[in-house]
Amino acid sequence: MNQEYGVIWSNRASKDLEHIIKYIANGGPFNALQTLKKIREKAASLYILPERGRIIPELQAQNIRQYRELIIPRWRVVYRISVKSVYVLSVLDSRQNIEDILLQRLVDS
Repeated sequence: MNQEYGVIWSNRASKDLEHIIKYIANGGPFNALQTLKKIREKAASLYILPERGRIIPELQAQNIRQYRELIIPRWRVVYRISVKSVYVLSVLDSRQNIEDILLQRLVDS
């Protein structure tokens, strides 16, 4: 039997998703709603087998292996697995350089 995990969204990930949806809504609310549903459903599915997401290649190259991601075409949902929880940390546009984004977030915090 598979262990079930709680899926917890960080404030940062929630803000990321909010910005993405607002941006897409400028082109049409239907597309924004579809994107929101797709990202939320995929992230919620992490309650079972969260290890299925890949270790983030850019971080793995730096020997950082505790962060994983789900790829939802065009988007990268970054998360970390804890004892009985999955923490969704960021939702990023896959066309952007993740190293630059994470570095900027470290500087800002």
